[in-house]
Amino acid sequence: MRSFVRRGAAPLIAGLVLALAACSQGSATKSEEPAAGKTTVRYMNFSANGGHEKDLAAIKAAFEAANPDITVQIETIPYDDYFTKLQTAVAGGTAGDAFELNYENFVTYTANGSLAELKNVDPAPYKESLLDAFRADGKQYGLPASFSNVVLYYNKDLFKAAGVAPPTADWTWADEQAAAQKLTNKGKGVWGDYQPISFFEFYKTLAQAGGEFLAPDKKSSTFNSDAGRKAAQFLVGKAGKTMPTEAQGAGTPDFDSKLFKDGKLAMWHTGIWLFSANADAKFDWDIVVEPGDAKKASAMFANGAVVSAASKNQEAAQKWVTFLTSSDDMVKARLDSSWELPPVADNSKVTPYLSAGKPANRQAVFDSLNATVLPPVVERQQEMQDAVTKELTAAAAGRKDVATALADAQKAVDAILS
Repeated sequence: MRSFVRRGAAPLIAGLVLALAACSQGSATKSEEPAAGKTTVRYMNFSANGGHEKDLAAIKAAFEAANPDITVQIETIPYDDYFTKLQTAVAGGTAGDAFELNYENFVTYTANGSLAELKNVDPAPYKESLLDAFRADGKQYGLPASFSNVVLYYNKDLFKAAGVAPPTADWTWADEQAAAQKLTNKGKGVWGDYQPISFFEFYKTLAQAGGEFLAPDKKSSTFNSDAGRKAAQFLVGKAGKTMPTEAQGAGTPDFDSKLFKDGKLAMWHTGIWLFSANADAKFDWDIVVEPGDAKKASAMFANGAVVSAASKNQEAAQKWVTFLTSSDDMVKARLDSSWELPPVADNSKVTPYLSAGKPANRQAVFDSLNATVLPPVVERQQEMQDAVTKELTAAAAGRKDVATALADAQKAVDAILS
């Protein structure tokens, strides 16, 4: 699930995408030339790069067998180059008929008019929250292709040893904090909880507290509120009490992963992409939907497939992205190869995943989609993220109180928005 690493929106334009065809070392892969008389759909993507090219090719072959009048030409580009090359291609009129976008960049491309509205989309195959992520102004501009999300991991052995009841899907922040206090044993180096103090965790906990990050017009921020202060305090208040501080290593690469794998962490807020890394842990562990406060709100990361507004083959391109995101061939290819998760609403189609071993409660992955929150997206995305994380980190380290840190964060974000 590496393509779901938490990254911001697209970088600045650089380099011509037409140079891709000349690259000899895998910066792009292209299918054979189409037969005469067929409609050709060019599809640009990043998520198949690095090992899933053959899986995407299998989906393409199944589509072409079902649609003999359409040939799909695939261009696979490494993630680190993809958005720069895509932006150049869109600006120069050389983009594919269809292409892949993560949610953050989908917002940007929708706003600048680069995407075609999809017509008569059947919503039935898709999980509703995933389909909604690729909608704007009441119109469908993309289809969800895959997703990942964040859940609460917990060490069942530590809970049992401490005589603490394990988490349930009904837990609130108060339940989590009460358990974390009982499970923390600093003398033994055991911590009750770990949740990164960052922009990504803040926008989610803000939603859980009932708050909003941006005003509807996105011209100002609204997180310096009662809900925002409560969310910030929930995150910051754990440091040094039920979870390690920055001085103790929190926030350094793989610190939390190692702490959990070593059996020294009772609860851990992190992504489902780390299931396999913990499959051989020497203790029993499981997951639940993350606790909420005023409401549930799970962080969701989604990739989607869109059709270019400049394409001359929009109807054929929509057929392709529909098949790519909803067909049984797609589901099989993804599950057989552990290539991210399909966005389907019918859980019976993902039975192999649900029964694939640790964690036992994989159903929580899909239950989390019933109440989700997507990251706020602005033009200067990375600057906004860094500004919020900086102020929250200062509060966690005791350099500022929470109220001051949040007020300063809002001033910084509003300056970025203006």
